[in-house]
Order: sequence, then structure tokens, then C-alpha cells
Amino acid sequence: MDPTEPAGPPASDTRAAQVVALFREHNAALVAFLRARLNSLADAQEVAQEVYLKLLTLDERTAIDSPRAFLFRMASNLAVDRLRMRNVRSAAPPDPDHDDWHLAPVPEQHASAMEQWRDLRDALDELPPKTRRAFVMHVLDGRDFDAVARDMNLSERMVRYHVSRALIHCRERRDRAESPR
Repeated sequence: MDPTEPAGPPASDTRAAQVVALFREHNAALVAFLRARLNSLADAQEVAQEVYLKLLTLDERTAIDSPRAFLFRMASNLAVDRLRMRNVRSAAPPDPDHDDWHLAPVPEQHASAMEQWRDLRDALDELPPKTRRAFVMHVLDGRDFDAVARDMNLSERMVRYHVSRALIHCRERRDRAESPR
């Protein structure tokens, strides 16, 4: 035997053959396993592909006693990493490059909101006290008509009347302010 000739196939070819065999035997089960964990076929296929890639890049000297168990353990770990990344991304603030922040600068938004608040306050000041109080309790404080009626010692029907009158007044005032003179 010639000493320059290799004794057998290179270790990398052996590893590639093992990965191909694992893929053929277990890919469908692996993708189904990952799909159940990730609730996404696309993510399951991506993670499975990543598992096979990692297997191919393992050091040739790494001994794997149970290739199927190793395959599923690695897939499980990568699925957990993917789920954690999803949670991090969903909790992250939105990317300002994809928002409309450049269309209406924050100082202008603040000034507009303050002007609207001032207009609403002025409109409410023009209302009779009972109407104003019913409106504030229902619309601004978010209380239901029954609770407002008990607090004001009125019937629910009267509270609805006061709130509707306040809404009509505020709309008319807004319309007057927005119409050209």
C-alpha cells in the first residue's frame, strides 16, 4: 500500500454522508417536531436547515453516539433560541425607519394636541355644570352611564341626555373652528 494514498475516505466526506443519511431518514419527522414547537412551517424548515448546516461544520473528531437524538436535541435548542428571539423582537420598540415619524415631527404633534385640548376645554367651559360633569365622567373618566347617574343622583336617561348635548356642542364648536370664515 502506498503511504501517500489515504487509507479511507476523508473524515469530512464521512460526516457529509452521515448528514445526508440523517436528512433522508429523519427530515420529515424533524420538521414536524419543529413546526409543533414554533407554530410555523417556514421557521421549522429554516431551523432544520440550520441544524444540518451545524452538523456539517462539526469538527471531524466529534463523536456522535446517537445521531438521531443529537439531531433532535440540537433542533430543540435552536427552536428555543428562535422563540426567545421572537419574544425579544416583539418586545422591542418599533424601528423608526418604518414609522411615519418624519411626516409629522413630534413638536408639531404636541402643539396640535395641546391646541385640541385647549379647544375642548373651552367648549366644556361653555356648557352648563351638570352637562359638563356628566360628559367628563362618562367620556374622559370612562365611567358607564349607570355609575354616572348614581354619582350625580340623576336618571340614566338624563345622563345620556347631558352627554349627548355635550357631544353635540363640542362637534359644533369643532366644525366652526375648522370651517373657513
